[in-house]
Amino acid sequence: MRSADGVAAIACDIVDCHMVNPEINAHFVNTDEAAIKKLVVDFFYLGTGGPNQYEGRDMKSAHLGMNINERELIAVLDDALKALDAAGVDQVSRNEVLAIFYSFKDEILFQ
Repeated sequence: MRSADGVAAIACDIVDCHMVNPEINAHFVNTDEAAIKKLVVDFFYLGTGGPNQYEGRDMKSAHLGMNINERELIAVLDDALKALDAAGVDQVSRNEVLAIFYSFKDEILFQ
């Protein structure tokens, strides 16, 4: 599923998973879910060469003050895997997405 609609669906599914994940959902209290989804979709498009421009903050600025720990990072990766699996994404593409997510580790943890 590499279409723009497919990328958007996966990105939105990841946010949906985050919203109900007890490990990380506290970070989303009193947030605008639609705005978060738009940023995540645009961020995914950036990584896949899609049609939208990402206008959000860089990863470090976006996560500043959240004090995300390793357990929460793993929860994020698990949510991404769940959404990718549900969409039937192949193993190679799954690994690429997870590698990209993990590459932001130093910009996200303990900020």
